[in-house]
Amino acid sequence: MMKPSTRRVRAIFRKELREYRRTGSIVGTMAVVPLIFIIAPLARAFALPVSAAATLRHENLLVYLMAIPAIVPATLAAYSVVGERQQGTLEPILTTPLRREEFLLGKALASFIPSVVVAYAVFALFLACVELFAQPVIASALVRGPELLAQLAFTPLLAGWSIWAGIAISTRSNDVRAAQQLAGLASLPPIAITSLISYNVIHPTLRLVLGFGIALLLLNRVGWRITSKAFDRERLVTGSRSRGERQT
Repeated sequence: MMKPSTRRVRAIFRKELREYRRTGSIVGTMAVVPLIFIIAPLARAFALPVSAAATLRHENLLVYLMAIPAIVPATLAAYSVVGERQQGTLEPILTTPLRREEFLLGKALASFIPSVVVAYAVFALFLACVELFAQPVIASALVRGPELLAQLAFTPLLAGWSIWAGIAISTRSNDVRAAQQLAGLASLPPIAITSLISYNVIHPTLRLVLGFGIALLLLNRVGWRITSKAFDRERLVTGSRSRGERQT
């Protein structure tokens, strides 16, 4: 199998980023959703008295922020193909010598890199606010090494799964909003697990963390394969043309 062209992947990547900047709903999602998810943890951290530090050491409040790398990339990825179809720009791209792998990798990277950057930036903002404005003993109880490591390690894995699910849905959808809603539903299982851990319903153990990481790695691999198979160039081109003919 031929190696994907870096130049073509980079071209799709840059084109996608330009499209994001021109789409207000995407910019709004990337700005508003992460802030929503840090409001509750910040409010709790600021309101906790010093006496709550001992209890806080047995909680996993920061795990709640892992919802960000699951939701934001799902929104971007769900727009990637169906957005092009609605604008009529998909057919010209697919009639070029661009290979399926190059198209999908360019789209995936355009969702992955901004989402991971946003997730890390919001997490850093949260840590800075806690260190500056929360009680020192609360900050030291809240910011712990294992949680920081988990955030760094699982953010790209969660983002990857959401992206492949979102692109797969986008290739089969005819409406951007429907695709984004379905992609949001696909990102719910990992969000549910991280939320249950955050609220101490599930107690994290080394075995659980390793199992979760391996499951995400497998889901990313399976997601790439499913997305590649779901990407039918002929159907996408014919579908785009058919809608154009109906409009005329």
